Amino acid sequence: MTASDPASRYPQGSAAFPHANLLGIARLQPWEILFLLDEAEQWVAMNRKAAKHDDRLAGLTLINAFFENSTRTLLSFEIAGKRLGADVVNMHAAQSSVKKGETLIDTAVTLNAMRADAIVIRHASSGAVQLIADKVDCPVLNAGDGSHEHPTQALLDALTIRRRKGDIAALRVTICGDVLHSRVARSNMICLGTLGAEVRVAGPPALLPPGLDALNVAGFTDFDAALDGADVVMMLRLQNERMAGPFIPSAREYAHLYGLDERRLALAAPGALVMHPGPMNRGVEIVSTIADDPERSAITEQVEMGVAVRMACLDVLTRRGRGVEGWA
Repeated sequence: MTASDPASRYPQGSAAFPHANLLGIARLQPWEILFLLDEAEQWVAMNRKAAKHDDRLAGLTLINAFFENSTRTLLSFEIAGKRLGADVVNMHAAQSSVKKGETLIDTAVTLNAMRADAIVIRHASSGAVQLIADKVDCPVLNAGDGSHEHPTQALLDALTIRRRKGDIAALRVTICGDVLHSRVARSNMICLGTLGAEVRVAGPPALLPPGLDALNVAGFTDFDAALDGADVVMMLRLQNERMAGPFIPSAREYAHLYGLDERRLALAAPGALVMHPGPMNRGVEIVSTIADDPERSAITEQVEMGVAVRMACLDVLTRRGRGVEGWA
């Protein structure tokens, strides 16, 4: 499944992506994922031009409601909305009535009354985005909910991999780190597995989640073994804010056992692509010589693909409301 394949691999019109919201990858068929990736390609090209603007969302209002902090995801969605011509409003939890005791349902009802045309939600609790989506009349995009899912991150990672390595179905991908607490890891395991990749995860026993077999993912506590023949190596941040207890002995020991350095990368397939969703803990999860090497690392490219993917998602999900032909 490469970028050059014909669009006939998925249905035409709204049947290519029949969902009203984007709440997770688990609900998507392979062709629906491919459709979003293909839609993003046009925005990659536009974003590299001097004039980075399209008016197709002119007159629409996008609300980014972030109940959990994230500089890069919020900025990416804001840029995506503005480049499509939308009026973008950012709502930060510290400034919201939720901090004063308002329930999440009350907030959802309030947002709905403002007649937004799309709402992007980020929340620390798994399932919170679904709760809001059930209470509003416009499309909702999940920008990360608890340890559940982060669908646009998985899509941007898939786009990055496809552009660098080609057919995802032919690849072996190793994801290493705090898999237990990582919604990025969960969405990537589902997304890449759905597209046919062989997915492995590695980390300390306490940071590997149960149920990997159900996702057709192999779990490793030996990072070196998990790297054997890997075409893509995705490192994860240690999410200390989600850890209640001693999940790792120390950052130094973690780096010794699970940090990506030159020796370890040599165990992967020749030309293996290195990725990280950020922010990075340099010297713990990954050494700077690898992270900053544009030939081996796609970390900055992931950020670039994030804007394009989010533009594609905003465009596709608002087509019905805009009366786009074939999307009524």
